[in-house]
Amino acid sequence: MDWAYLFNGFHGRIGRQTFWIAMGVLAAAELVGHFIADEIQGERLSAIVDLAFTYPEFAVSLKRAHDRNLPGWLLYIFFGGGAVLDLFTVLGLAGSDEAPSMLSLAIAVPFTVFGLALLIELGFRRGTIGPNPNGPDPLAKT
Repeated sequence: MDWAYLFNGFHGRIGRQTFWIAMGVLAAAELVGHFIADEIQGERLSAIVDLAFTYPEFAVSLKRAHDRNLPGWLLYIFFGGGAVLDLFTVLGLAGSDEAPSMLSLAIAVPFTVFGLALLIELGFRRGTIGPNPNGPDPLAKT
């Protein structure tokens, strides 16, 4: 597995297994980063850690979306909304855990539902059988 391509490239296709392995590695690393950030600085530094992991998560998700033959703009909207929420936290506009701002709630609630739908679509549904405009089928026997 080419980890540099997996976390940095925006072209090609990956199957479900590769998607889950990559997201598991990213989630574990991000959890460690969040734990360390919370101990050092708190919620703002944790939001910056989240922003740092947006790029590789987007790269993996986009390749999986290519396999499902989904439009990339769906992921642009989802990851853009997450970045906006992180930016609100860094700027102190998100409120607190006990009293979140209405603006952050207005973004977070629909994006949580959208994120669950994307997780089901990318993580559990089979990709396009055979080649598609984004490349050959990653499950095809060569």
